[in-house]
Amino acid sequence: MASHAARGRSGGRPTLEEVAARAGVGRGTVSRVINGSPRVSDATRAAVEAAVAELGYVPNTAARALAANRTDAIALVVPEPETRFFAEPYFSDMLRGVGAALSDTAMQLLLIFAGSDRERQRLAQYLAAHRVDGVLLVSVHADDPLPDMLAQLEIPAVISGPRSAAETLTSVDSDNYGGARQAVEHLIGRGRRTIAHITGRLDVYGAERRIDGYRDALRDAGHAVDELLIESGDFSEDGGRRAMAALLERRPDLDAVFAASDVTAAGARHALREAGRRIPDDVALVGYDDSAIARHMDPPLTSVRQPIEEMGRAMIDLLLAEVADRRPPVSRELGRRQMVLATELVARASS
Repeated sequence: MASHAARGRSGGRPTLEEVAARAGVGRGTVSRVINGSPRVSDATRAAVEAAVAELGYVPNTAARALAANRTDAIALVVPEPETRFFAEPYFSDMLRGVGAALSDTAMQLLLIFAGSDRERQRLAQYLAAHRVDGVLLVSVHADDPLPDMLAQLEIPAVISGPRSAAETLTSVDSDNYGGARQAVEHLIGRGRRTIAHITGRLDVYGAERRIDGYRDALRDAGHAVDELLIESGDFSEDGGRRAMAALLERRPDLDAVFAASDVTAAGARHALREAGRRIPDDVALVGYDDSAIARHMDPPLTSVRQPIEEMGRAMIDLLLAEVADRRPPVSRELGRRQMVLATELVARASS
């Protein structure tokens, strides 16, 4: 009998009008209840909710979104190859935070890769058709054209980390400078004197800030900054292995390494072991991210924790606020925000 009622009097999907008739109220009142309006009495709300349950009414979210000029969809855009996305814990943690923040909303999340020119062109066409309400942009490089494209299309957007100190889009980041300082100060406090740094990709602003923090921590402790102890990496395991091998060849006397990511630190560990160096007896090792990799390494890796899941949730909160903001684009510029979340050093056996 319940299944028959769920089909409504028309024999098809129950309509808003049928819910209104069952509850003895007007169509507009039903709409207000469904959309959570406070301008409805408790008794009326209860009657409408009972009618919805009896008829099995399901709101037509697509029609509602169309009427409001909304798609109820958010795109998480990653301008990286898929292989990197699935290899690095940073992305899965970010996705977890974003998903948690969206779980209590009606928004759908679309994951889009845009690591090649062809993928970026396809994305531009997709976004130009206004098929999403807003965009989260993760892992942005200094020369990436996507942020400017989003600005031109006037699509609300939040990026994970600014492209530079002069960023114009809303961004959420961790304190890369402070995190790097924590890592180096920890190593100095453990008596290390020849501290190397394997960087991230230098076209990423966060990697630049980590180099700045590394250098300033050394200077403030009275240590000279030796550029031969700095080797470029790319946040990858292979990059960490190659960079560590190059550092050992140049400065075999090094006694500590600060790596720009846990994945990079894992590669550095392989190179150190291949060279017969014990961790931490001969060389102390510190990573960045405090991912599962850090906890499962042998020995467990000291790492700077950046609150990646919290960053994902903050990005969603800021993006939904921009989506709801209907002011002209020029006025919205005044409300751009750069949010920076604190980092924390987690000391383990590797240092």
